[in-house]
Amino acid sequence: MVRVQELLVVQHVEREGPGLLAQVATERNLAVQILRPFAGDPLPDVLRPDQLLAVMGGPMGVADLGDPAFPWLEPLVSLLRRALADERPVLGFCLGAQLLAHAAGGGAIPLSVGDPPLPHREVGFGAISFTRSPAEEPLLRDLPTSLLVLHWHGDRLQLPPAATLLASSLACPEQLFRIGPRTFGLQCHIEVTPAALERWIVEDAAFVRAALGAGGADRIRADAGRWLGPVTPLWRILLHHLLDPDQEACGRS
Repeated sequence: MVRVQELLVVQHVEREGPGLLAQVATERNLAVQILRPFAGDPLPDVLRPDQLLAVMGGPMGVADLGDPAFPWLEPLVSLLRRALADERPVLGFCLGAQLLAHAAGGGAIPLSVGDPPLPHREVGFGAISFTRSPAEEPLLRDLPTSLLVLHWHGDRLQLPPAATLLASSLACPEQLFRIGPRTFGLQCHIEVTPAALERWIVEDAAFVRAALGAGGADRIRADAGRWLGPVTPLWRILLHHLLDPDQEACGRS
């Protein structure tokens, strides 16, 4: 098996970059190449054997496939399907996880909670709980049984048949999944830096207000001041594991 040497990042909007993911990749001596198809960067048709593809988040969704405003989404889904067929390592974050699920035969639908179900936006800091032990899932080694993450979405992904669920939150059951030994999707965010989060709060202010009300931005800032410092080392551990696609696969199914 060819060793991964480059992280290839697909970015959908300027504010949602690879952040901590790129930092950890550099620490692992991986080259980092960022593609911005919204700015005209072309996508490859296939991945090289030494590349790991990371698809970041964005305000668009699976429902926007075919929309001429986002002409790169369909070629990206084709790239994901080819990567899955070739068993190349892939990471999807938020929108990236939803597109990955769609490419693998799943999908994405609006998130709702309650009975009767009401639309819900999961935004801000909250816990995910892992559904497998480190003995079953090496990805989770050196981590607690739950992890504080950043949520920023109004859709939920639908797991494809080949996926194994690894984590859930109270509002959204599908937070982390694996397909095969080398592909992972995260509905949540563990890649965000403090500077990037502030930009999200400012540039996505209407989404924050719709989710959390008029005081939502201040609430997220306060939570970030309290939690980002303690939780970032755990995020970095998980990111290191995600960038090690050839880790031991014992116990996986």
